Parts: sequence; structure tokens; C-alpha cells
Amino acid sequence: MFRRLIVAGALAACAAPVSVAAQRYDERPGTLQPVVDADADFSRRIVDIPMRDGIRLHTVILVPIGAKGAGILLTRTPYGAQKLTSHADSGRLETVLQGYDNAADVIVAGGYIRVVQDVRGKYGSGGGYVMNRPLAGTALNPTRVDHATDTYDTIDWLVKHLPESNGRVGIIGISYDGFTPLMALVNPHPALKVSVPMNPMVDGWRGDDWFHNGAFRLYGLSYIWQQVATRDSSNKWTSSVHDQYDLYMRAGSAGALARAHGLDQIGFYRKIVEHPAYDAFWQEQAMDRVLAARPLTVPTMLVASLWDQEDIYGAMAVYRALEPKDLNNDMVFLTMGPWYHGQAIDDGSRLGAIEWDADTARQWRRDVLAPFLAHYLKGEAMDVAPVTAFQSGTNRWQRLQRWSGEEGTARLYLKPGMTLGFDPAPAPATADYLSDPASPVTFEPRPNWPQANAAWRTWLADDQRPVSGRPDVLTFTGPVLTAPLTIAGAPVVHLTASTSGTDSDWVVKLIDVYPDEVADRPTMGGYQLAVAMDIFRGRYRESLAQAKPLAAGVPLRYSFALPTANHVFLPGHRLMVQVQSSWFPLYDRNPQTFVPNIFYAEPADYQKATQKITIGGAEATYISLPIVP
Repeated sequence: MFRRLIVAGALAACAAPVSVAAQRYDERPGTLQPVVDADADFSRRIVDIPMRDGIRLHTVILVPIGAKGAGILLTRTPYGAQKLTSHADSGRLETVLQGYDNAADVIVAGGYIRVVQDVRGKYGSGGGYVMNRPLAGTALNPTRVDHATDTYDTIDWLVKHLPESNGRVGIIGISYDGFTPLMALVNPHPALKVSVPMNPMVDGWRGDDWFHNGAFRLYGLSYIWQQVATRDSSNKWTSSVHDQYDLYMRAGSAGALARAHGLDQIGFYRKIVEHPAYDAFWQEQAMDRVLAARPLTVPTMLVASLWDQEDIYGAMAVYRALEPKDLNNDMVFLTMGPWYHGQAIDDGSRLGAIEWDADTARQWRRDVLAPFLAHYLKGEAMDVAPVTAFQSGTNRWQRLQRWSGEEGTARLYLKPGMTLGFDPAPAPATADYLSDPASPVTFEPRPNWPQANAAWRTWLADDQRPVSGRPDVLTFTGPVLTAPLTIAGAPVVHLTASTSGTDSDWVVKLIDVYPDEVADRPTMGGYQLAVAMDIFRGRYRESLAQAKPLAAGVPLRYSFALPTANHVFLPGHRLMVQVQSSWFPLYDRNPQTFVPNIFYAEPADYQKATQKITIGGAEATYISLPIVP
């Protein structure tokens, strides 16, 4: 009875009214009035801008103090608008903007109103998230909204609600944030005066983030998980294995690794597995194709990095699509810098071990980007060439009227004796190696670090000597050059090869070999700098859209382009070409036994194969080099 009385008393106490003071037992103010640093040079406004379907997109607006008649510079991002505009606890605009995707020096010096917005479904924005959301009203996007409509609605709100602006808007960004400036060109708002897509995601199958010519990029799995799994990207991809080589080898196939990490829950990953070939899913959302079918109305500067480890394909593909529309040569601009992905806004003095003699990124921002934006957003005069291209080797910037996309006519032949030459070996000959999926060729020496590691940025320019002596890598070397040899364009591989298997990958590298001794930099003696290299999955030899098994033991012809190069092989240097059949763990291993879908390959499918490269006779392997005087 006594216990029941105690319990009853406790329940009565819980039911008693709570005083007003107790209800407000909170030391935070009901409404916070931010205090602005007296020395601040900007004000921050946070707005959730309504879209045409009612969804609101979280937007950070940074307005310089005293701004009047200022241009607006917009970035739309899945990486967190708050994070990209809060790199330091400071009242100085250049300080808070320092970091990825912000050319802070240009923005501040130009007096622009800086706007950064979370794309639909990410961080503070409402709605659902779809990776690189395709155009609205298509089979790939049944809704009536996409990045084009969201950009239009955002610009419409900005020019109506920012009295400090002059009504001119530019859009700029890198990578995914470079994809959104391309989407902005689809039915653009009249106030959009300029677009600057930098290292943009354009075609995820041909040569950007997800595949390269059909070979799947394993490092994309962690990105897909972290980008799509949660709105704020807080659920991280975790692994207790330091060496990524071990992580991927133990898993077996890409599909097995993905399932072990729960990626089969992610809609975009399921789409990748369902579309391993270059079918309508990829073709209809490739931005070069999308924009080729639309009028060109907004001046656009495409920025490409010649050693872009993530999106090396896209900028040049869009340039090839848009340049023919530019009849007066004053709407489509191109920059090609000697950079890794996004290095245009970083220090551009060097690329790994390669030094450029100056901060090339700062030069470009000062001499090209700043006047380009000022011309279209502020009406200032500019002297910017249609094409601004850095020529490696001579380490100088070039001002050009156009960039040629034509295949070169000079043929660099692979020849007997592991040599190279511009005349073919007349007698039939082959060179062979054994490709073993159990011991794949690495893209970097082990341990292979996670993508987040800083070394990821520069691996495309790293020394290729660690693999040049492997028995499963064929290395062909030319004579010492006595005169400069200049290439400007995309080298095209014409490979004749057979495999004892029924599927195969082919990796081809065009390399600049430094002299044995470099007096002022001894560590560069004999350095093997890859100028252009890429992979091709053999099952797509006949059609990129449909996989077919290879005829075992039959020499077959493969043709594919390497990334664009603008390089001078200097006297004393040598040309080198390497051929191999794996590039791990960057790309998934080819089982070398044809299976309908490599994501589902079983351990027994992975088999050794003898690869034979034709290096003599009428079908000798060669690379078409775009040699210029």
C-alpha cells in the first residue's frame, strides 16, 4: 500500500502544470540577432528560395559592404553551401571563401555578390536528390524540374530581390559544380550573362567519373555512397583496410564490394549496374550531346585540366560540341591548364614533381578569368583569346583562335626490339605478355591510398618507372630526340591485338622520358611523365552500346582516343609507349572471360590470358599523333 501511494504521488507530480519559467529554461535567445564584425567587408544572408514546384533551395548570399550595381556570381553545389562559404571564422570575404570551388581573389577584387546554393535534395535544400539529375520531362526524369529550371528560378529571384546588383548573373563551378553551369545553358534565364564550367562532369561513361570507355572506376563507389546515402553526406564510406589494393582484391568484383558496403540501397548505383554499356541511359544525359542540340546564347568559358584525375573528358567534349556553333568566334572560350582537377583555383606552380616555372593558376585567374568575368558582368573591356592553352615542355601560355579536334596524321609505330618509329616495320611481328587478374598492374605503387589522400590529385603526372619493368607491361622506347616534337590534340590509339581469353582491357600510355641526367634537378633524371593515357574495355570494340565477347586468339583492331595533350617533347628526351591490360585498383579488373555483366563476375571467371600486340606488318599498332610545326 505504501509503495502504491508513492507511485501515485509521483504520477500526480508529473501531471502538475509546468510553470512558464520552467518552460523557457533555455539560455539561448528566442530570436538571435547576429552581431556583425565592425571590420567585416561583407554581409551574409541566408534565404530558402522557392522553385516552381514549391521546393525551397537553401542559398547563401554574400554581399560586399557598400555594393551598388554589382554583378552576381552563382555556384550551385551538392557539397554544402554553408561549408563552401565558411572556410574561416572571419569577417573578411576573401578569407571565408578560401577553399575548393572559390576563386576568392577574383571574386573579391571584382566586387561580386557571391551566391552559393545547395542543389535540390542536399544539405539545407528540400526535395529529392538524383545524381546529375537529367533533363525534366524525359524518360530519365519524369518530373518537371531539373538543374536548368532550378537555375532559372534562382536567377529570377536573385535579380528581383538583390537591390545591390546590376541584374547580371554569372555561374561558375568545378566538377559537379561545373556540371550545373552547363545545365544552366539549357533554356537560360535572360539575366544569365556568362557561364564558366570548370572540369565539369559531362559524360560519366566515356571518360569522366564512373567509367572510362566501359571500364568501371572503383574509386567512384565511395563517392556514390557518401554523396547519395544521406542529405548532408554524414554517413561516410568506412574501411579498416589502409591499402586499397587489398580492399578491392579481397572483395573480388565491384558488385561484391558494393553489396558488402550496402550500395545496393542507392538508386544511382543500381542504375550503373543496370547500364554497364553506353546505352540510352548514358547517351541521353551526356551534356555535350544535350548542348549540341540547343542554341548557343550565353558566352561560355570551358576550363580543362590537362592532368585531370577525375573529369578529363568533359570540358573538351563540350568544346567540340559547341565550337561549330560559334560562327563569330566570340561565344565559346576554352582554357587548358597544366593542372589536376580543380587546380585552377589552387597554387599552380607545380604538378607533383613537375615544375612550371610560375604559378600558372594565379596567372590564369589574373589574366583570363578576371577580365572575362568583368567583361560580361560589369561591362569592362577584355583582351581574352578564344583559346588559352598551356604548352607543357616549353611551359608557356598560348593565345589561339581555335583548338583543332582533328586526328593527327603522323603515325608513331610500335616496332620490334621494343622500339618506336614513324615508319612501320614491314615484316609481321608480335610482342606478348601474360595478363593475370590475380596480380594486376597498379596505377600507383602500393600501398594504394584512398581517394581522399592528397596524392590522388597528381597521380596522372607521376613517374611511370615503377611499372615499366613489369613483365606484363610492354614498354616501347624511341630514340633520343635531336629536335623538339610538338603535339596539340588528342592522340588516337590504333591497336591490333589478340587475347587467349574472350574479353580484355587495353591500357595505352604516351610518355615523355626525361634525359638520364637533369643537371638542375637530379631527381628528374630518367623521369617518365605520362602525357596522355587511358583504358578501353575490349567487349565494346564493335559497339560501345553493346558488349560482345572477343574471338579468342584472333588479332582484332581497337581504336580509341587518349586525353588531349598540348606538349613539346624537348631535345634530349625520348618518346615512350606502354601497353598493359589492367590499371588497378583505379579500374575494376576484367575477368578476361566474357560474362554478361562484370559487376557480377564470380571468382572462377577471372582467368590468365596471353596478350599479343601486333608490332609489324600491315596491321601494326600505332598512335596517331597530332604533330604541329
